Amino acid sequence: MTEWHIVTGEYPPAAGGVADYSHAVASGLAAAGDRVHVWCPAAAGDQTPAPGVHVHPVAGSWSGKDFIRLDEAIDQTAGPRRLLVQWVPQAFGRKSINVAFCRWVRRRARAGDILDVMVHEPYLPFGSGSVRLSAAAVIHRAMVALLLDQARRVWVAIPAWADCLRPWTFGKAITFCWLPVPSNIPVSAADPSVIERREQVLRGSGGVIVGHFSTYSPEIMAALRELLPTLLAGVPEMHVELMGRGSEKALGELSGVIDPRTERVRASGDLTAAEMSCRLRMCDLIMQPYPDGASTRRGTLMAALAHGLPVATTTGHLTEAFWRESGAVALAPAGNLPELARLVSELSREPARRHRLGSAARDTYEARFSLQHLIHSLRSDLCEAA
Repeated sequence: MTEWHIVTGEYPPAAGGVADYSHAVASGLAAAGDRVHVWCPAAAGDQTPAPGVHVHPVAGSWSGKDFIRLDEAIDQTAGPRRLLVQWVPQAFGRKSINVAFCRWVRRRARAGDILDVMVHEPYLPFGSGSVRLSAAAVIHRAMVALLLDQARRVWVAIPAWADCLRPWTFGKAITFCWLPVPSNIPVSAADPSVIERREQVLRGSGGVIVGHFSTYSPEIMAALRELLPTLLAGVPEMHVELMGRGSEKALGELSGVIDPRTERVRASGDLTAAEMSCRLRMCDLIMQPYPDGASTRRGTLMAALAHGLPVATTTGHLTEAFWRESGAVALAPAGNLPELARLVSELSREPARRHRLGSAARDTYEARFSLQHLIHSLRSDLCEAA
């Protein structure tokens, strides 16, 4: 039995993708028979820990006094300790430039803890448009160098992150392993409300429901402003379901390009995981216009695949090569929104093609991206080279 120490800047009841991921990994490792400790800040709300998971919400703001408290608590646990740091710089306080956190992790590794790092995002890119962000991008690279200095293994959500990180190893031999992010929306059991919701939306007539699942960044909103008028005008039988946090606000902001009197575009609002699963299953097709392309770090894409849904999405500089060969998604070039609109329009009229895509999506997810696959990779130290 391995004893894991997951170090994360977010954990339920805190909301966020890293929080959901950390909870899923902790629960999965514990269910497999390992002992799991989670070290994180406190968050308002209730969360019942999974059996075998010991949550220690003592990290505070990841400051000097917090590190003393963390050291005292961690040192009371049995060794050897395997730290699994969930890395995204924005999660560890001090406006994402907490160099002290990386020094603390490195110090613990030098003192004997085994350090693995799971990289969700390595650092800010250059060219973000402000002096402050450019300075933060420089500091992030220094922070990454500190983390990598004593890391035994680095897991990356997409292979592109390994290419970003290798220069900061300064020649040190470190193994980079690709560990795709699974869906954080478990597939719910059959629910009559799915059929009822479809009948409510379609009003008993034929038609298709195209879903979009995101948190509605400015880039996504710009894409939706261009896509939706074209799709609604070109496919009269199409209805659109906006899903995820911020969807209701997004619908309001889209009123300038969508007739506010139409009922063909709806928003789900913030739903529980079970409710979101039902909402996903209501859709005939999912449309995901990622600005940097579909990739295995996209939890929204993984949720659609896990539910066996056909997906029309984009290919960009972060898209892994295997997507084209998998047959699991239909692809248009990132930034070419007319081409994506054409693809969605075609699929909305081709149920047999949608069925083939959905079947391939589910098979691909189970073989490569499921939580069970992730837990097996971690526990067996199974490395798919990145």
